Amino acid sequence: MADVARLAGVSHQTVSRVLNSHPNVKPATRTRVLVAIEELGYRRNSSARALVTRRTSVIGVVAFDLTLYGPARTLAGIEQAARAQGYFLSMVGLQGVTREAMREAMDYLAQQSAEGCIVIAPQRIVVDALAELAFPLPVVAVEGGEAPGLPVVCVDQRGGARDVVRHLLAQGRHRTVHHLAGPLGWLEAEGRVLGWRQALEEAGRPVPEPVYGDWSSRSGYTLGAQLAADPDVSALFVANDQMALGVLRALAEAGRRVPEDVSVAGFDDIPEAEFFTPPLTTVFQDFAEVGRRSINLLLDRIEAPRSTEPPASDIVPARLIARASAP
Repeated sequence: MADVARLAGVSHQTVSRVLNSHPNVKPATRTRVLVAIEELGYRRNSSARALVTRRTSVIGVVAFDLTLYGPARTLAGIEQAARAQGYFLSMVGLQGVTREAMREAMDYLAQQSAEGCIVIAPQRIVVDALAELAFPLPVVAVEGGEAPGLPVVCVDQRGGARDVVRHLLAQGRHRTVHHLAGPLGWLEAEGRVLGWRQALEEAGRPVPEPVYGDWSSRSGYTLGAQLAADPDVSALFVANDQMALGVLRALAEAGRRVPEDVSVAGFDDIPEAEFFTPPLTTVFQDFAEVGRRSINLLLDRIEAPRSTEPPASDIVPARLIARASAP
């Protein structure tokens, strides 16, 4: 920094003000400093800066099963929002969820000098493990339902599912709506089941027994073949778009037309959903907004780690996207 100051003909303090975007620097002076920084290839020493400020601009993330669309897009939304606030991510991916694995992940992130941590917690077992731990860092749970004692950011799974079912019933030709649910133990799947059931009960319609897939297109195809063989199935709400893709193939092979014979709706609005045959009615989840709100909530916790206010919950609305599979 002293070399930059010497080349630009300014003080060490002026260089510091430019680096920290301080407003009280003349434009011409700021330009000279920036030119000197570029010419010398100067980079901040983040370790030295952290010793002085006690801030590292690092946020930890604990994530599970990033092969799935929802967790992967949630992570991308968090990373984008963190960069917008001047932070970088240090991530731990866990294959299995145990109390010990969670503690080791948190301890690792604390050793990496993370200022706080976001846990992508789509499974009930993750929330249960979080409830049993004391944290060395401020923590926010994402898609964590009602994680005890923690601030939570999640998409309104129940509301999105209600909207889908109401949309299907509004077509006027369906006695009820069948449901191909996500796997047991997943909070998002549970929320979608609750919204589906609530919408049917409010409308005074029969509530069929749901069938449970594993989020994959293969399980959608296998279970879709069973549902296609049932003549009572005329409307089907599928818990995610990948399973809905398998369902569409199973219905086509069974000679049941979509939407003429069976109306089909999914959940997630993956980028490919509008290119399915036919284009898929589904529910959009705003993962960028989930990331923004989770980062803002965590930064609030970092700034006030001893706050006595109860943990906040922030629910991001879901949005129905109507397409040809259930117009």
